Amino acid sequence: HVQLVESGGGSVQAGGSLRLSCAASGYTFSRYCMGWFRQAPGKEREGVAVSDRYGNTRYADSVEGRFTITKDNAKKTSSLQMNSLKPGDTGMYFCAVRLNSGCPIFPRDFDHWGQGTQVTVS
Repeated sequence: HVQLVESGGGSVQAGGSLRLSCAASGYTFSRYCMGWFRQAPGKEREGVAVSDRYGNTRYADSVEGRFTITKDNAKKTSSLQMNSLKPGDTGMYFCAVRLNSGCPIFPRDFDHWGQGTQVTVS
């Protein structure tokens, strides 16, 4: 079965950096779109970054130029490097996989989710 496990969250001061990782199993990792999403208290879950099977990426406007998504097909992991963090980046961060064609950045289009990792920027 599909399993996604995030790690790397924590607390950081504004302007700092964090690197999140997502270990995937239970499906052919290289074939599908992987995404990172976040949810702040009282807000809807939103797309942060996605990477398709070819390595093409797409970012939310709010993180463009600060965050970088990568995929390591050999290790079956995805990472989200987050630089120049702002308090508005605070939230629970999730990785997810879309087991279908295409690579949108909308949470509703993803099938399987990790349990999330908390990021707090103060």
